Amino acid sequence: MLYAQTTPAQKRRALREKLASGELVRMPGAFNPLSARLIERKGFDGVYISGAVISADLGLPDIGLTTLTEVAGRGQQIARMTELPAIIDADTGFGEPMNVARTIQTLEDAGLAGIHIEDQVNPKRCGHLDGKSVVDADTAIKRIRAAVDARRDPDFLIMARTDVRAVEGLPAAIDRAKALVDAGADAIFPEAMRDLGEFEAMRTALDVPILANMTEFGKSDLFSTAQLQDAGVNLVIWPVSLLRLAMGAAGRGLDALASEGHLREQLGEMQHRTDLYDLIDYEQYSRFDANVFDFTVTKE
Repeated sequence: MLYAQTTPAQKRRALREKLASGELVRMPGAFNPLSARLIERKGFDGVYISGAVISADLGLPDIGLTTLTEVAGRGQQIARMTELPAIIDADTGFGEPMNVARTIQTLEDAGLAGIHIEDQVNPKRCGHLDGKSVVDADTAIKRIRAAVDARRDPDFLIMARTDVRAVEGLPAAIDRAKALVDAGADAIFPEAMRDLGEFEAMRTALDVPILANMTEFGKSDLFSTAQLQDAGVNLVIWPVSLLRLAMGAAGRGLDALASEGHLREQLGEMQHRTDLYDLIDYEQYSRFDANVFDFTVTKE
């Protein structure tokens, strides 16, 4: 009932243990708190919170327009609704190294299990778009060092994302990733890898966990979890998939409503009221007030 019973510290420790186990950590992207609970219900290992999704939820493009306050607020809303660890996209850290430090402590306070910070120039853009620019190695290293120095919980995961692959090629991306690990990064998010061989090369070069971004309509093929695990990947995210599925279904429903004037034919595609109430856990609220859950809903 209400929020998760697992504390943020426990979630962070669970994520660390899962990463150490060698098993692939699967993190679909939540687009709101209720979808995070659904991810948990379906048996996944964690929840990812995408900056692109937060931006889209506000009707904005993914070009660094969101603020730390907006990201931390949404991150807290999602993280507290699930027993799973949640990792959030912190873009370029929302400023210079001191701002990065404040970002880390703010997101710790919001209950997140970890973050990733990228090496793009701000304002940034989606990692799978052309025309990206990256900062020099010294600037990227300072961001990660600031993040590591600022965290108070040693289990809070500091992941460094590098976008160098699309700008300077794979060898330069590997060199950048090594430098970020030396700066203290706990894991590496190599963005826009072209094929499994590139993931394998990154895996061979590094001794920390690596993440694969399986976003649709991007630069990477949509590899299976088995393929990624065989390539040595430790975490996989599907950052925008649930939002795309939901918006696609909503669009089709609105088309039907506009053309037919009703949604009778779409009922089978909707989440039933009983499933929604079960996911929200209406029944548990009766422990506090029997008048809250004093009805029965059945599927016909």
